[in-house]
Amino acid sequence: MKSEYLKPKVYTLLLVFIASFLSLNCTNDDDSGPVAVTVPIIKTKSDVRDAINITGAQNTSSDGKIYVYQDLLFYIAQNSGIHIFDNQNPVSPENLAFISLEGVNDISIKNNILYADNFMDIVVFDISQISDIQLLTIKEDVLAFYPVFPEESAGFIQNTYPSNDDEFVSGYETIFMERAAVENNPDFWYQDDNPTFLEGGDLANTVGVGGSYAKFQIYNDALYILEDYWLKAFNISDYNEISLTAEVYMNGWFGGVLETTYIQKEYLFIGATDGMHIVSLQDEFNPTYLSSFTHATGCDPVVVNGNTAYITIRGGNLCGSIEDQINVIDVSDISNPVEHSTYFLSSPYGLGVRNQTLYVCNDEGIHVFDVQNPTEILLINSYDANIKDVIALDSHLIGVGENVIYQFNYVNDFELDIISVTQF
Repeated sequence: MKSEYLKPKVYTLLLVFIASFLSLNCTNDDDSGPVAVTVPIIKTKSDVRDAINITGAQNTSSDGKIYVYQDLLFYIAQNSGIHIFDNQNPVSPENLAFISLEGVNDISIKNNILYADNFMDIVVFDISQISDIQLLTIKEDVLAFYPVFPEESAGFIQNTYPSNDDEFVSGYETIFMERAAVENNPDFWYQDDNPTFLEGGDLANTVGVGGSYAKFQIYNDALYILEDYWLKAFNISDYNEISLTAEVYMNGWFGGVLETTYIQKEYLFIGATDGMHIVSLQDEFNPTYLSSFTHATGCDPVVVNGNTAYITIRGGNLCGSIEDQINVIDVSDISNPVEHSTYFLSSPYGLGVRNQTLYVCNDEGIHVFDVQNPTEILLINSYDANIKDVIALDSHLIGVGENVIYQFNYVNDFELDIISVTQF
């Protein structure tokens, strides 16, 4: 496997555009100032696959998610790779290894077999010996991959495309051009005018657990993966022969973008931009829609404890216009979820629940709620920490921010005591 850095193509046409705007006369008029213009980055699937590599511990500069499997803690550095820690002693987690996987966003693990996405592929590793991780197989071209279009860009130059089946758009980069150069360019689209650039529980002991932003879940021998409007189910009973068993176009049930997953018993709870949706896994390889709790458009992770589901809903930016809030939902009748109560909290992100305590992240840190009465949850404590998501284990609470992992002991019912902060 190659370990060298993958270099995107440099396109002659792009260089011509850059040269052309540098040659233009500038004026003091605000309308003629530089414009942030986005162009695609083209890579080859073969180079991406060849670049998969396993090394010793590495630093990271990527935002990430967390995943826990037995005594191991995983930091999934978005579009970079997977950092693996020995977390037997949460006071001092040991950074053990790194799986270089440029297109990764999520993982799930069962019986020491790790499943990860890598752009359009599912990649499978044997992690039974962390000192000797083995790449087992690559299931090629089974996932849809849509790179996120940068919010800060004024528009897009639509003149560069993959030239063969091996090439794909892996992402975008932003350059600055003079307004006159882009407005006179027939291949330029303003972002607002271009509708194609939409951004895109109770588990067995041998299965790990992710945070509230997880898009991967394993139930029995099925691996579930969310795409923007699709739920895909794969049979992983033989990890060397992964097969797609269901590909459900869920926009036929509702209209939101699918964002997060959570499993409790034989139900999959999906957080989407229009609400929470419940799917039956009784036939694990053929998930079926049961019911929904809907709301105005907003970003929406969900966790469940017993007969109660908790949703954080955030508006603004690409999320929507709904007012920031926490929804507490009665799911005792799984076919008809209804709202218990709403708590307004600015900029909520990920969340976790343990017993009758709810932990919610926002820009100010972690907020600890007493949820014994679902019709009126109570904010008890707040802790200052740069955390966007949590996993509420029975043993302790783990939180993740950008390049940082926090671990806390539970104190009494609604207090936390810091165990460690790991920055890397």
